[in-house]
Amino acid sequence: MNRILFSALVWALFACPSAWSQQDFPVKPIRIVVPSVAGGGTDSSTRIVGARLSETLPAKIVIDNRPGAGSIIGTEMVARAAPDGYTLLAAISTITIQPSLQKNLPFDPVRDLAPVSVFVRLPNVLVGHPSLQPRNVRELIAFAKARPGTLEFASAGTGSNLHLCMEMFLYMAGLKMVHVPYKGASQAIADVTAGYVPLMITNMITGTSQFRAGKLRAYGVTSATRSPAAPDIPTIAEQGVAGYEAVQWYGLMAPAGTPRDVIGKLNNGVVAALQDARVKEQFAASGADPVGNSPEEMAALIRSDMAKWAKVIKAAGLKGEE
Repeated sequence: MNRILFSALVWALFACPSAWSQQDFPVKPIRIVVPSVAGGGTDSSTRIVGARLSETLPAKIVIDNRPGAGSIIGTEMVARAAPDGYTLLAAISTITIQPSLQKNLPFDPVRDLAPVSVFVRLPNVLVGHPSLQPRNVRELIAFAKARPGTLEFASAGTGSNLHLCMEMFLYMAGLKMVHVPYKGASQAIADVTAGYVPLMITNMITGTSQFRAGKLRAYGVTSATRSPAAPDIPTIAEQGVAGYEAVQWYGLMAPAGTPRDVIGKLNNGVVAALQDARVKEQFAASGADPVGNSPEEMAALIRSDMAKWAKVIKAAGLKGEE
């Protein structure tokens, strides 16, 4: 009987190695794919959390920037990766926009990816080159209405959160402008700062230092209330676009099918990292609000945002891309 039991245990160990790997997770470096260029909000927030996550898991965290196609290339890479917790996605709220804007999206955010936790929520900010004549949102609206279809605005890419936030502003303010998409927020804001493109909505993480240095003019924040990091900048809503509110978030996702206990360990690591005083201080300086919620709460946020942006895309008359 003992020999039979021993044989059964040996068979179980060899037949189910994943049970051991899950129990010991992590046992090797974890790669977090950032689906955008280095220097943008997704990249910056991931590096802030990743540095502390390497201690809270603990594991070596490798940041892998894979930009392209409005974050689709990097996201698809993770959606198709092995569901073992060692290849993760630095998710941006753009993922809730793409299903309504891309007809042949190579992944489904709900079906193919598993939420871990949201890192931060943060408002965006409407900025312009200092050479622009308007000094506030009301003046900008009047200026743009007198020049329909001539002013340009940059974005982090077609279908990005920054693009849709601007489209929402244009629709609600009754404006027409020309969209100039880039491959990431850092490239877009560089050209706005240089004066090649006059306007954009950017995230607070990449925009704060620029308007604090006088290199850009901050017209208004996109949240319903003013940002604690920049309380002197009024909201867009309080400057004549009533009801305007559009924030973005960054978080962590894994391939669908990743074991629940691995998701749990990753979630615990992220939550612990976000409770670190150094991490809170870094995010607070840029107006970002640390979240650290549960996988279930992140899943609910994704579903809610998908419904919201579907309405914006339809109202703005944006066409889905093939």
